Amino acid sequence: MKNKLSSPDQWLPLHGDILYRYGLSRVRDNEVAEDLVQETLLAAFKAMDSFSGQSTEQTWLLGILKHKIIDYFRKASRDPVLEYEDTGSNQPDDYFDQRGRWQVDLSVWSKPEQQMEQEQFMAVLQECISRLPPKMEQLFIMNEFDNMNAREICSVLAISSMNNFWVILSRARMQLRHCLDIHWLKQ
Repeated sequence: MKNKLSSPDQWLPLHGDILYRYGLSRVRDNEVAEDLVQETLLAAFKAMDSFSGQSTEQTWLLGILKHKIIDYFRKASRDPVLEYEDTGSNQPDDYFDQRGRWQVDLSVWSKPEQQMEQEQFMAVLQECISRLPPKMEQLFIMNEFDNMNAREICSVLAISSMNNFWVILSRARMQLRHCLDIHWLKQ
């Protein structure tokens, strides 16, 4: 069964909140998120004839928004990069495994008694992420939350080499570890 599009004047009431929250979670700026949603709706209106019905309307709109966010990061990557402030910490990175993924026992997240703790942790993690320099924050979000591959991230953020990518990612993780040590683990 092919999905059909609703009337474009219904897109904002039906999908505006999810589009805005998705955009805001990626760009961390209310005005930019609003602009990206507007650009998404305009692009969707222009591309209505290309909707094949293979996905839901919301999934289609989110896909357009994701491309708008990538374009935003490409454009923003031309801005000067803030320098990383070395914390002097050279301790092993206990928060990530050898493949660079979080070492978190996801089974505890489904237990109701631990839901509050998870929500508090996520709030602290979001705050720590927002304290990263902008390019570092964008790289970390694209890598960890959007599951983009390293080459694509390098292209979007205009990072000159894979080595630079891994250095920036490593520094982001170390800064997050330091922030989590202060604001979460030592509560």
